[in-house]
Parts: sequence; C-alpha cells; structure tokens
Amino acid sequence: MESMEALNIAVLTVSDTRTEEDDRSGALLVERLKSAGHRLVEKRIVIDDKYRIRAAVAAWIADPEVQVVISTGGTGFTGRDSTPEAVSVLLDKEIQGFGERFRALSGEEIGSSTIQSRCLGGLANATVIFCLPGSTGACRTGWDRLLAEQLDSRHKPCNFANLVIPGRGQHG
Repeated sequence: MESMEALNIAVLTVSDTRTEEDDRSGALLVERLKSAGHRLVEKRIVIDDKYRIRAAVAAWIADPEVQVVISTGGTGFTGRDSTPEAVSVLLDKEIQGFGERFRALSGEEIGSSTIQSRCLGGLANATVIFCLPGSTGACRTGWDRLLAEQLDSRHKPCNFANLVIPGRGQHG
C-alpha cells in the first residue's frame, strides 16, 4: 500500500482576543495535522486586520517550505471579520467547491447559520490555502470531513496534496 506523503503546514489563528493559552481552534488544527502525519512549520496568531493577515499568509505563500496554510477565524460578518478580503487577493485560483462543501457539511450541524460562514480555499504559488471559521466545531468539521482527505496524497480520485508536492503537480 502506498504511504502518505507528509506535508508542511502553517496554521494562522485570526483573533483580537485569543492567546496561545486559550486558542482552542488553532490547537485543534495543530493536533489534527500532526496526528495525520503532517509537519507543523509554524503557528501564529494575528489580530483581525486584513493587512496583518495578508502579510502572514503572503510570507508563507512565498516560503518554499510551506505547502499548506490553514487559517481559523475572521470569516464571519462582524465588522472586523476580514480574512476572506485579506486572502482572496493573494490567490492564483479559488477552490470554489471548498466553501460550498464546508457549508453543506456544517449545515448538518448548525443549520441555516452556516450561511454566515465565508470560508475560503485556494491555490497560490504551489501552496494550498484554507480559511476556516474560528469556532472549534467548525475547525473540527473542516479538518475531519474535508481537509484530512484532501491533504492525504493517497486519497482518490484526486486530492490537493499532489498539487503541492514538488514534482507531482497533478491531482492524484
């Protein structure tokens, strides 16, 4: 059986109030990605400011060591939620199905409130980026029901891992 190829993943928590001590959503993502056999390159917390978010994500997109960026937070509709605006301009291609599928899965758990999720996925400079809502439940849903498979190089018929692994550049 083919073995999974570990990816280098950076995790960004977008929050005006969270610290490393109480960042449960970021911690959940770190635990899940490590348990799956991937490597954490860096974890960072930035305030919900589109230029700080954009700077952090842009730096990781430019870093050849980082293959995946997962952010949590800043995807809602409140005044300071700006993750989609910060990240979307950096993308070479948007993964439209990511947000659609996430909201379908999330709807099973939280009903119509899922329409307020502006989660986002895309590709930029051979880096795949996923922006999840800030709740721990949303991060659990996003990882367990979407990202775990899509970041596994063995998942068929296609996955995002094979798009970011050097020399592959294909679906699977």
